[in-house]
Amino acid sequence: MVNGSKDAVDSILDHPEIRAITFVGSTKVAKYIYRRAAENGKRVQAQGGAKNPVIIMPDADMEMATQIVADSAFGCAGQRCLAVSLAVTVAEARNSFTELICDAAATRTVGYGLDDGIQMGALINSASKERVEQLIGLGAKEGASTLVDGRGTVIKGYEGGNFVRPTILADVKPDSEIWKTEIFGPVLSMMHVSTIEEAIALANSHVYGNQASLFTSSGAAARKFRYEVDAGNVGINIGVAAPMAFFPFSGWKDSFFGDMHGQGMDAVEFFTQKKVVIERWPKEWSRKF
Repeated sequence: MVNGSKDAVDSILDHPEIRAITFVGSTKVAKYIYRRAAENGKRVQAQGGAKNPVIIMPDADMEMATQIVADSAFGCAGQRCLAVSLAVTVAEARNSFTELICDAAATRTVGYGLDDGIQMGALINSASKERVEQLIGLGAKEGASTLVDGRGTVIKGYEGGNFVRPTILADVKPDSEIWKTEIFGPVLSMMHVSTIEEAIALANSHVYGNQASLFTSSGAAARKFRYEVDAGNVGINIGVAAPMAFFPFSGWKDSFFGDMHGQGMDAVEFFTQKKVVIERWPKEWSRKF
């Protein structure tokens, strides 16, 4: 594994003895790596961005859904590729889930991650904090309602820390910048629709397809969602649809560039160069062996 800037990346992509590339990062960089590596005849697994939606049906167990969604959206301060970043409530699920998730966000204990009782730590650096707070402000400018605002967080004893408390942005507009962008922080955007068909269509309209989850007690709704949602990792009553290691990590659309995904037999196949040998031995030569 090599860490470095563009010079290091280009050296890897162009080096004649490096034959396969695996990458995780932004979609912009993933596309660049996929294109340049392919031009050099290399195999590529390039994981890109995500905007993972979760759909909350009216028949969901709201307390369970709230706890799981909060853990997904705010765990690791939202800095993971499978973090839920968009909650879509269906019909009458809107009021009950909104109230519960706002309470969960507002009461989450934020601080230094190694202190007892802390539920969420800091962002990775000051640049990330600045970027996340700017995106929260952009969401408000675009018409979203800031139901819980985590900007300006100061933790006693860690005043220099890069803390942003959990944030809830409601009524996010389709095609707004806050809808398009992977925030990669503890920010949960919310949208509302009337039917599961609308919810699935909304999820499928996004350029990313890394993960999508549904909370419901209906087997019919779960079946419909499994077949129709355009995402490679699908969860039912799951907040982080991370597959076990013997299944591939299957992002779709602008979330992945390549043919064989990470993990499972895909990963084995990716790092295996196959050779087929065809032989024929005349009968009279057999005594030589």
